[in-house]
Amino acid sequence: MTDRQQVATFCRVCEPACGLVAELEEGALVGLRPDRQHPVTRGFACHKGIAGVDIHRDPDRLGTPLRRDAGGRFVRASWDEAIDGIAGSLRAILDRDGPEAVGFYLGNPTAFNTLAGPQASAFFAQLGARRAFSSGTQDCANKFAGSEAVFGSSTIHPIPDLRHTELLLVLGENPRVSHMSFVSIADPMQVLRDARARGARIVFVNPRRIESATPSTGDVLLIRPDTDLYLLAALLHEIDRLGGFDEAVLERYGKHVAELRAFLARHPAERAACVTGIEAETIRQLAGDWVRAGSASVHMSTGVNMGRQGTLAYWLVHMLSFVTGNLDRRGGNLLSRGFYASAKAGRRAFDDGSVETEFGRVRRGPLPGTLLPHFITRARRPLRALFVVAGNPVLSIGGEEALREAFAELELLVCIDLYRNATAESAHWLLPATDMFERADINITGLGLQHDPWVQWTPAVVPPRDERREEWWIFARLAQALGLRSPLDAGAESEAALWGRVDHMLQSRGSSLEALRASRHGVRFEDGLEPGHFFSEQLQTADGRVDCCPPGFAAALERAEAIYRELDAEGPRRLKLITRRDPFMHNSWYANVPALKRGTRDRNYLYVHPEDLAERGLEDGAKARVWNEHGGLEVELRTDADLMRGVAALTHGWGNARTPGMRVAQRTPGVNANALLPIGPGSYEELSNQAFMTGIPIELTAL
Repeated sequence: MTDRQQVATFCRVCEPACGLVAELEEGALVGLRPDRQHPVTRGFACHKGIAGVDIHRDPDRLGTPLRRDAGGRFVRASWDEAIDGIAGSLRAILDRDGPEAVGFYLGNPTAFNTLAGPQASAFFAQLGARRAFSSGTQDCANKFAGSEAVFGSSTIHPIPDLRHTELLLVLGENPRVSHMSFVSIADPMQVLRDARARGARIVFVNPRRIESATPSTGDVLLIRPDTDLYLLAALLHEIDRLGGFDEAVLERYGKHVAELRAFLARHPAERAACVTGIEAETIRQLAGDWVRAGSASVHMSTGVNMGRQGTLAYWLVHMLSFVTGNLDRRGGNLLSRGFYASAKAGRRAFDDGSVETEFGRVRRGPLPGTLLPHFITRARRPLRALFVVAGNPVLSIGGEEALREAFAELELLVCIDLYRNATAESAHWLLPATDMFERADINITGLGLQHDPWVQWTPAVVPPRDERREEWWIFARLAQALGLRSPLDAGAESEAALWGRVDHMLQSRGSSLEALRASRHGVRFEDGLEPGHFFSEQLQTADGRVDCCPPGFAAALERAEAIYRELDAEGPRRLKLITRRDPFMHNSWYANVPALKRGTRDRNYLYVHPEDLAERGLEDGAKARVWNEHGGLEVELRTDADLMRGVAALTHGWGNARTPGMRVAQRTPGVNANALLPIGPGSYEELSNQAFMTGIPIELTAL
């Protein structure tokens, strides 16, 4: 038996970047295991990270460039043919229609790839192509807008000081399944258990009794979907009534405090109870507990982000921390500082950030994904070319059929990915990308979000298989073919062009790329999560004050009142759809892993409270039709008494019946939950471009 070579690396599936040891035989990746010697993640890694080896070795992976021939079939092409063909088509579109006819979509994995996003963006900037779309408008765009409005920077996201907090409020997050978002922490469940063991109280706010809530962690406060804004407003109102606002902090660092209080006055506990389903006395009790706690912290995630008012909810999350004196306090919320002080990098005046389009008002930056088909089929100057990088908008955005029809009208659709996914079935060119083990990288995603700040370098564990190439290289070749600047130009120092930014960031903390490469586990920063620096060093507003009620929120605050009246009129039994987080599904790539599709995991079920099923004459295991004005699906039902009444849950990431390039996914297709989502004008929050993806009204009937 050949001895296996061991290479230290880390996972790039989600934010914690857990340390892994890659096992190689004769130069091939054959296994992954948690790195027990890692000083931060200490041997923790989930099964999705370990399953990275299955994705790496998957026979369905793209290995060579493919082009669509005249008969609609995919045929093999060389890289020279692909680059020249794409550049030729792109040049013709630019010459005829200008850069406005070119757009691009960056998927979630680009956030975990240090070079891909910057190089793609640099390429399109040289083209003058500004119609950008991003997976961020499906999960977290509200957070960037909210922090920009309150703190003056989109990169300021204070996280809970979990090792010292006495009371932790967690809204819309399920750490056992998702390992937390916007808090990069290894093994969050153990950290929560440790907090509970030393006496901290943890309260989860969710429409279902999530797996994270156990006797050793905390309790769940059940809430109606898409109503968290009103709970937060009532909680703040009651805290203020109890004298829990820190007037000294407000006087020194706050502005528009009176306007905040005017909004909160509309939402006493009794009024919030009508739409949240949480009793007024429970809200008042939680407010009292917050005031009495020596330190309290709060965190909000995608279950709230994806509602209609995610930015306003995040604003009040910030307010809950700031106005009670828990921001920049030990045990409260702290801004993490890793290998680079990133707060200034996201600085921008919030009120300068919106523009009018023919489809409504949008936030500057990535456009709402739910407008993508409109920009192709209905715009006065439509998109004629689209690049999709590490994304699958056909299944990850609402409006699957509209997107399929729109993509058929494009003259050029280029997909750069690991697989021939559902979106790629419409492509003219498919370009095979390297996976996380075939490229060098650093764990850049957690910057400013790490509970234990650290940075690590990983080499390419193995050379790219077949003809896979890194995304930066693909865009560098395309730039050369179009006569643009490229890191591959003769005389260009590609190392500096690619990694110079990272080296500069590291040097700001007394390190360097060279030093990082020489260390097996990188650098851990002992001063990364310390109080006492926020207001003096990190706050980025022009006047050095926290904006407690940004003027740019005025229209949204009035809309909040209209939405409240709508929710109140619906009553508590109106069936609403939420996403059910699943530890065996992450994104499109994991749809093709056989080990994650065993037994009853071969499909996604619609989970409904047993009493809600009984009211409709349905029972567990029955086939049913779930539908609304946006679409319909045939589903298999499962009862779930942990759901709040009036709530249904369906796991996303499924719906591959028409994805022959991913054979496992096509054999176990499930249904696309996003077929029930709105698209077009009104389908997103104007403050942030965040899509409306949870708390969706649905109907449920027997087949």
